[in-house]
Amino acid sequence: MAVGTAMAVTTGLAVAPAVHASPSATGALHWAPCDDPESPGAECATLSVPVDWDDPHGPTLGLAVARRKATDPGARVGSMVFGPGGPGDSGVNMVVRRIGRFSPEVRRRFDVVSFDPRGVGGSNPVTCSGGLLAERPSPVLKSQADFDATVAYNRRLRADCRARTGPVFDHLDTAQTVRDLDALRAALGQPELTFHGSSYGTLLGAQYAETYPRRVRAIVLESVMDHSVPTTRDFLRSEAASAQDSFQEFVKWCEGASDCALRGRDVHAVWQALLARAGRGELEDPAKPGTALSPPDLVNKIAFRKFYEADYAGLATMITQMDARRPLPASPVSTAPLPPATPVFCSDWHLPVHDYREYASLVADMNTTAPDLPHLLPIQMAAACLGAPTANPQHRLNVHGAPPILLSNALHDPATGYPWAVSVARQLGRGGVLLTYDGQGHGSATSGSCMEDAVDDYLTDLAVPPRGTSCPAVPS
Repeated sequence: MAVGTAMAVTTGLAVAPAVHASPSATGALHWAPCDDPESPGAECATLSVPVDWDDPHGPTLGLAVARRKATDPGARVGSMVFGPGGPGDSGVNMVVRRIGRFSPEVRRRFDVVSFDPRGVGGSNPVTCSGGLLAERPSPVLKSQADFDATVAYNRRLRADCRARTGPVFDHLDTAQTVRDLDALRAALGQPELTFHGSSYGTLLGAQYAETYPRRVRAIVLESVMDHSVPTTRDFLRSEAASAQDSFQEFVKWCEGASDCALRGRDVHAVWQALLARAGRGELEDPAKPGTALSPPDLVNKIAFRKFYEADYAGLATMITQMDARRPLPASPVSTAPLPPATPVFCSDWHLPVHDYREYASLVADMNTTAPDLPHLLPIQMAAACLGAPTANPQHRLNVHGAPPILLSNALHDPATGYPWAVSVARQLGRGGVLLTYDGQGHGSATSGSCMEDAVDDYLTDLAVPPRGTSCPAVPS
């Protein structure tokens, strides 16, 4: 689950490159060069889709779409659609500015296509009052009064965002986006879908296969989310376990790596001391010089981001600098907002918490599971969804008639833990084939030639690796 946001403040937070191609009629794509002179070669278009697919003749919205044509037209297989993560990541941005994320073979054989999911970037983005967003209560709730205040704030924020965003605000769930994806497939002229979903985009791919199994050519699910996790406690506990596993991997690496700046020290003790200092307001936020770095930001903006990248050396260096009371340079830490949730997430996950007593129990459970990583983002997401309606709640996959689906997951993924990939593969039955990366980090499809070749062979030639295939970790 990538850290992203589908919310924009009224000042016009840019999430993706501007798309100036003329809006097209429903079902048609009229391509024009994207308005991004620094990244030439990409084409943009707009696809008109219903705001509510249950009312197909009602109001519409324009989905921002981008593509880069296959670099070897003579070897072209077709179009491959990328499903972005987040929720809230821009697929247009991925194609326009980050095409190197895809392997050379995929870029050679496919038109690489992606889109901004509804509510994101150029696709009728969720827009909220910047002032109201700035009033977000602390995710560290200490009483029933704090709990009640958060529920009340969430209600005010949803009303504000709905008023500013328009009717699409109530139709942001992945089940609606599945229908958008099928409309994009048809507009691309593809009788069957070739799809690569990453992180939150794996919900989209899995539910597409469930909804339209006979319209699937190939689906890669990379960094797999398990949408069958039944309860709030199960969800939070599994997320905490995956994050703590990454911390343990970091400690293990530091014990033997010559380039670990903390080698020979008690990493747990140094880290716990930093958490205590953050709790006293003694750490500076490198993204906001002059302001304190809170414990949640220390965990999520510093440690968790480095676990995503499997940048253990970088994390060890940052911890050493903070421990020595030396300020961190601003560049290693993103200044992008780290929101506790998005309307998309709340629409897809039913994670009820009834009162402060239950909330405190969940926090204690997470802290027992991940003692080195309190205040993890998932509990903040649960808090931000308090009181929100859920249109597409969790359920076990029920896929019949689809061709084999390839799942790709790191053994030590901090956000979409390996047990989730195992679970989804089991739900897919004989149709689910799990390819394991014996390494760390969030994302695995291009982690070394073994992984890349297996994924490429599946996408291009529909060659499925043998069950139980794993690939060795490569240095980060």
